[in-house]
Amino acid sequence: MSLQNRQGYVSSLQFIEDGLNVCVLGPSDSGKTYLAKALGAIACEHYRVSYNHCNELLERLVSIKIDDYKKYCREIKKLLGFNLLILDDFLLNTVVDEREIKVLVEILEKRIELSKSTIVCSQRDPDSWKSMIMNDEVSANAILKRVTKHYTVVIQPIENE
Repeated sequence: MSLQNRQGYVSSLQFIEDGLNVCVLGPSDSGKTYLAKALGAIACEHYRVSYNHCNELLERLVSIKIDDYKKYCREIKKLLGFNLLILDDFLLNTVVDEREIKVLVEILEKRIELSKSTIVCSQRDPDSWKSMIMNDEVSANAILKRVTKHYTVVIQPIENE
């Protein structure tokens, strides 16, 4: 598929209908969040959409899982019900809590099984994710495979003259 066709595929939101993921990569202030929120806002017209900062979502879910497992299961079910889940600032900080890694893998894996789309926005190149996940290569590979499986959009900064 040509670059123009891929851009049209993403901007038409066909990736949601097909249950595919989009990984948006680029440096800080390059427009990743803007792009993800714009796609999410358009998608809200026809789909259920949820926008989350990845670290905050994982910390919240781990806390709920510790305190009330039934509530945790309801929260996971709710996340799986969205046609589009946006995870912003993906792996912005090192994930040192193994419970957060397990929750993240669970969400990503179940969403793929259900053909539900996820947009992940990250400043980090996927090759560096292994070092951001407790240096756990197996978990990092599982996450990398699920997040970058379908479409990757790389935003290059415009040089100021």
